[in-house]
Amino acid sequence: MESQITQTLRAFITDNYLFGDRARLPADDASLLETGVIDSTGVLELIEFLESEYGFTVEDTETLPENLGSVAGLTRYVSAKQRQGAA
Repeated sequence: MESQITQTLRAFITDNYLFGDRARLPADDASLLETGVIDSTGVLELIEFLESEYGFTVEDTETLPENLGSVAGLTRYVSAKQRQGAA
């Protein structure tokens, strides 16, 4: 079953970067930068979204492609941050 986090991230990316065109959303493990979905400014917008939607701070040391580069990476990152916050 697809997680709520993944659904939320896909919806944000589709609405804000693909203008509602779900057909252009790459596979969850594909790079959002390499596929041209987002650029460096888009990464900053994505960070702002994560911080407001999930209530945590994205540290500079966490702005890595494995955390923010794909829907799958974002899902793992958000899940890990939520576990840290609950601990």
